Amino acid sequence: MFGDKLAANQSPPPSAKSGSSRRNVPKAQEAIYEFLLEIVKNWSPDDVLREFKHLFIHHTDTVSSNTLPYLYEIVFANQEHEFRNTLKRSCYILINNWDITRNHESIQKLLQLFSDPILYKHTISPTLKRLREWLRNFIASTDFQELKLFAARYEDRGRMHWSQRYASYLLVPQYINLENPLEQRQAARNLSRKLKEKFKFDLAMYTALSQASTPKERKLDNPTSLGDDVLRLIKRIVAKRGFFSYPNIAHIFLNQTKNLSYGAFKQSLLEYLLFSVEHDEFASTLKSQFSEKLAVLYTDHDDKVVNNALILRTANRVIEYLTTENHQEPSSLFVLLLSQGNSLTLVIVLLKIILICRYARTHLEARIADLIRYYANYSEEECQWVVNFFEMFRIITAIYTENIEYNLVNMSSDHCPPQPIEADMQAYRIFSQLKHRNGSDPEPDLLEVKTIETALEEVSSD
Repeated sequence: MFGDKLAANQSPPPSAKSGSSRRNVPKAQEAIYEFLLEIVKNWSPDDVLREFKHLFIHHTDTVSSNTLPYLYEIVFANQEHEFRNTLKRSCYILINNWDITRNHESIQKLLQLFSDPILYKHTISPTLKRLREWLRNFIASTDFQELKLFAARYEDRGRMHWSQRYASYLLVPQYINLENPLEQRQAARNLSRKLKEKFKFDLAMYTALSQASTPKERKLDNPTSLGDDVLRLIKRIVAKRGFFSYPNIAHIFLNQTKNLSYGAFKQSLLEYLLFSVEHDEFASTLKSQFSEKLAVLYTDHDDKVVNNALILRTANRVIEYLTTENHQEPSSLFVLLLSQGNSLTLVIVLLKIILICRYARTHLEARIADLIRYYANYSEEECQWVVNFFEMFRIITAIYTENIEYNLVNMSSDHCPPQPIEADMQAYRIFSQLKHRNGSDPEPDLLEVKTIETALEEVSSD
């Protein structure tokens, strides 16, 4: 009630009356950001939440008497887009700071503030009416859905929607979008990394403990939805080693194509992707679909020596052919290949791409996020075939692109004649250990994202 009276009697700031509010919106935004940065570092979380609620939800007097007029500066300018940007960045300022101090409970409470019934309460104040409408629009937007990812990780796993298991990928589009506030991009990247680290650790622990000969005193927490099949999958993948390991073949391919023309590189790329593919139907489908697409890809560069920027652009296009070309729904090739029951083979082909172009990994994960969002409209039972693909993807990328090395060891008697690994998987156990990275992180940081964009622009402008 007090909020209604306050807004109804609120006088526009002098700048709004003079018609110059537009140029003062950035100044008002910065004032709000500076205030939130100050209080989140010096106040208790409950006091910060209370202040945020007064400012953005109830629009009543705050401790800082100068803050509310800055919010109204944006409202009277009638710029909903700027209001949303202000609200979004303000949320991420708090999330980033609380994440650093591991104050996850306050992050959940912040999101709960947007469930306040007052947002749907009728008011005679034109100003409050506009503010509440903008807030409801924000809650219905993708911006708010992205914000909810930061609280979803603390929900009970049994009640969690299946798509939330892949939040590490759903966060990728947030941190590669250069239009998002820096605070949002940092928060998304940090959380994505933490979720990947947790899955990597949980998977390594599960594979170790599930093979232990000692009695199990507690139920092991399988971080995947594949059940015990995950052990057979890992053994099958890790069995590819030595000369025929995927990283080694990728290294050989890059060395052999170093000085080729781009046209010749594209021909070799198809051979590389199909090398050691076990399913003839998959190989036939991929070859017939890809030959034509690669032939017409960046033909202006066919006579030029291939370079890293061209490899990156090509890798990104191939990824899109295999996943989603419009970044909204699955490509026809993705649906065709999975309908043939080739989830694992498709994941291996995608792995081969990022093994020859590490910067393409972020683009691949963004396209995986597109697919997850598309299929999230279905129940897990309705799209189990694609959920299996997502599971295999995160398992295999954890094995080959992270800093844990998986090895198979034959536990049978030394007197037994050697057998091919595939012939007797039961005789082998999986062992994992930390390994030292060769080179830098396979994922580009926020500055590298900009560098990659520049490289792509240079190629396209040739």
